[in-house]
Amino acid sequence: MISEEAVAQVATLMPQPERSVVAVGPPAPGEGTWAGAPSAALGDGEIYLAYRLRRPEGQGRGYAVVVARSADGVHFETLLTIRREELGAESLERPALVMTPDGDWRLYLSCATPGTKHWRVEVLQAGDPGAFDARRSRVVLPGDARTAVKDPVIVRDGGVWHLWASLHPLDDPDQTDRMATGYARSSDGLAWTWQGTALSPRPGEWDSRGARVTAVRLAPGSVVAYYDGRASAAENFEERTGIATGMGPASLTAHGPIAQSPYDGGGLRYLCILGLADSRERYYYEMTRADGSHELRTELR
Repeated sequence: MISEEAVAQVATLMPQPERSVVAVGPPAPGEGTWAGAPSAALGDGEIYLAYRLRRPEGQGRGYAVVVARSADGVHFETLLTIRREELGAESLERPALVMTPDGDWRLYLSCATPGTKHWRVEVLQAGDPGAFDARRSRVVLPGDARTAVKDPVIVRDGGVWHLWASLHPLDDPDQTDRMATGYARSSDGLAWTWQGTALSPRPGEWDSRGARVTAVRLAPGSVVAYYDGRASAAENFEERTGIATGMGPASLTAHGPIAQSPYDGGGLRYLCILGLADSRERYYYEMTRADGSHELRTELR
């Protein structure tokens, strides 16, 4: 376990909404309407961003994933929109946008199986972030009858592909919002082997209902992860962001503090951290607005 001093130092790098600006606004005002769940990557001197658009329950839920490009990290041009119908999905959740070692691009997509509480992860591959074709999708994390899997976070390090994803037990159809984070490894980013549960909810704590890793910093002998947590089913969709650490990627321990929106609900979730060429970082995250909708915000750190 890393030292408390190190944890305190990392805590200074928590999201600070007062320093952020809007990168993508919600498609409409009001509760249940969101732009968020971002995943960012660098390529050819520009920032590429994949994010999810959502409408309220009964009006489409996660209806599309957008891939966009920006020169400054704030103002984005849409390259591609993939709709849930193209993947045979009832809803779409957080994507993961990754460049492969040979310069191709992959877009991992969280897809809800219609008529069920089940989720799976599919992947698209293309030579350019604007060229993904949903007709060429393949399942890479199928989940099973007992477990839904979604919201992948993928990091390549030393020739190894690391993945953290939220796992939702399906044994009780009324409690499928419960979540922990599983960890998997791969040599190619396509065939994954699960290594176990990396982060679990903590009974009696602010994250007792769910703990979902959203961003990871890997260093020799230590891992720092940012994660979404909630204490109850009522807080579903309004998770806050915390920190977890460990000596390896498969076993993390949660710490404080918590970052949250200043507005009712408090949601600040799906943090993505992008390292820039000048050694600075750009944060992207989904945050609750005063009207209950969610917008995608960014900070330069």
